[in-house]
Amino acid sequence: MKKLFALVLAVSGSAASAQTPTTNPMPDGSRDMYAGLGVVSAPRYEGADSRKIRALPVLQAQWSNGMFVSGMSAGMHLSARPLVEYGPLLAVHPRRTASGTGSIVGGVDAFATLLPSTERAMKSPNPLAGMEEIKARLEAGAFFNVYLSPQWRLTSSVLAGAGNDRNGVRGEFGIQRLAMQLAPHHTLSLSAGLGLANRAYQQSYFGVSAEQAASSGNRFYRPDGGLKDLRIGARWNWALSPSWMLTSSVQGTRLMGDTRRSPLVERPDNLTVSTAFAYRF
Repeated sequence: MKKLFALVLAVSGSAASAQTPTTNPMPDGSRDMYAGLGVVSAPRYEGADSRKIRALPVLQAQWSNGMFVSGMSAGMHLSARPLVEYGPLLAVHPRRTASGTGSIVGGVDAFATLLPSTERAMKSPNPLAGMEEIKARLEAGAFFNVYLSPQWRLTSSVLAGAGNDRNGVRGEFGIQRLAMQLAPHHTLSLSAGLGLANRAYQQSYFGVSAEQAASSGNRFYRPDGGLKDLRIGARWNWALSPSWMLTSSVQGTRLMGDTRRSPLVERPDNLTVSTAFAYRF
């Protein structure tokens, strides 16, 4: 079964899922690559009530040996079975500063100065003021995907290493409807899923220690691990030519459980929207 190498934009906030492109059978020694630039509008951080517009570099590549790069993640397809995909996965979990900004998956801070900010004055003091900055971390784990049909795919991944103590673990489980043909040169993909996290991850990104409570004014909060969020998204690809593509996506996220109850969360429901031009090499 030939599977479409779908362009993936991983553009959500600091806990964006590491997405894996579909397997693309290619001649030995060949590759398939997209690169481009666009814009993304997203919350300043997970749970923020204010937004930020940034430039969005786009990069996705896959090689005939199974290796791939997708946004700020990379991995390798190891399965020889057409209905199953699995392999190792690496991802960069972006930093979070006291202002809530930081690199996003698929984006680079240096590009943010190219675009105006839509960040509005907050109704209350910034919940992250006085909180410890969380440094960018390299996460390592694995992915496992199963095809229910040529168009439907169940996806899962587990990554460890987030947080300043590098002991945060997160998992993603979802379902995707791949590349529905809307019209010539236009395809639509749909996705839905949920995110899980262990207690260390929750404490790093949504908890407030006694020291942080004293420095920030937030109440002490110690969340448990478990269900973190629910997500639904859509991606539209418009092939302008054999080499050029306009790709746009929208993703809605709802924080759940102890994550939603964190004093750092101003808004449990968030929307991320992006669009970009990409060139296929």
